Amino acid sequence: MKRIYLDHGATTPMHPQVLEAMLPFFGQVFGNPSSIHSFGREARRALEESREKTALALGAAPGEIIFTSGGTEADNLAIQGVAEALSGKGRHLITSAIEHHAVLDTFKALSKKGFEVTLLPVDRYGMVDPDDLVSALRDDTILVSVMMANNEIGTLQPIEELSRICREKGVYFHTDAVQAIGNIPVNLKELPVDLLSLSAHKFYGPKGVGALFVRRGTKLGKLFFGGGQEKKQRPGTENLPGIVGLAKAIELAVVDIPGKAAAMAALRDRLIGSLLEQIEEVQLNGHPVQRLPGNVNVSIKYVEGEGLLLDLDLKGIAASSGSACTSGSLEPSHVLMACGLDHQTAHGSLRLTLGHNNTAEDVDYAVEIIKGSVARLREMSLLYKNYRRKNDNPQTGEEETSCITKK
Repeated sequence: MKRIYLDHGATTPMHPQVLEAMLPFFGQVFGNPSSIHSFGREARRALEESREKTALALGAAPGEIIFTSGGTEADNLAIQGVAEALSGKGRHLITSAIEHHAVLDTFKALSKKGFEVTLLPVDRYGMVDPDDLVSALRDDTILVSVMMANNEIGTLQPIEELSRICREKGVYFHTDAVQAIGNIPVNLKELPVDLLSLSAHKFYGPKGVGALFVRRGTKLGKLFFGGGQEKKQRPGTENLPGIVGLAKAIELAVVDIPGKAAAMAALRDRLIGSLLEQIEEVQLNGHPVQRLPGNVNVSIKYVEGEGLLLDLDLKGIAASSGSACTSGSLEPSHVLMACGLDHQTAHGSLRLTLGHNNTAEDVDYAVEIIKGSVARLREMSLLYKNYRRKNDNPQTGEEETSCITKK
């Protein structure tokens, strides 16, 4: 059976050169970077070289890079760190309704500690309106956090405009760029964000390591206490193999981003076009143009997303969905709901995220498998049978009823 991986938005396979760069640090170079002897100094050199490579790839200064365990920790450090540092100045925070839960749940936790949180709405494409940000800003606003690229629908936000609005008002701006790094150009010399989060396993690096960019002069409180590592912001012995891997991965990721993005976008558009043309009652979610080059998110009516994922997995296609089944209740994607989709349509979402190793043949094969799975699942759907009956006999006036119930 042919197996095709179309879930690069969840994680990417490690680049062979990244693994090669990491291997010596699992055994040969094992010293603690904080030790003053030769073993430690050797490790320290590798750590700081990795910091320099990461900073260079982003257009930042080495001293502005803090290594973390991943994007979630970087988001928490940025948001909670600013809240801790500036709580005396103000307690108003702003984010968007479609952020990753690493951001939304952090804001939710802060709201329980007396901070006031404003959620910016999005349009049907998942785009934040800069005018809404202007209207939401207050004298006591201390932080705005809007993701650079949405992890579900791939929509790219107008980060430069949003961050400039905040810069003019003297408000810190953080962006979760976990999905963006390596997929679109990011130059922090030009982009006026104060904090930026990233995670290595999204751009062909290792899992369990990420970084937070903190622009020089940005005030950041502490979340963790212990040693003095990472400017005392992230104490604990550094994950040196992971950090070396992150640095190599981002070094490779930023090479010819426009060229790689164009090739990926061509495959993306081929996939989108085929799905929309060959399967009835399918809609594209997210912005049709301002989206990640490898992201395809569609809602397939009269099909439940989780059932489709399971069927595709049995046939060798790895994908993901905007809906998830947890604790016995089926909850639709908060991102799709914020974009205005109804529950039924949101439940039929399918996310296909392409990688550099995918080919046109992979796309065409996947479409054929998806078509077959959709047809089989619709044969078991009362909703679809009612839809066909109504279309075949438009004078019957039969009403569709939903069989999806929320507990």
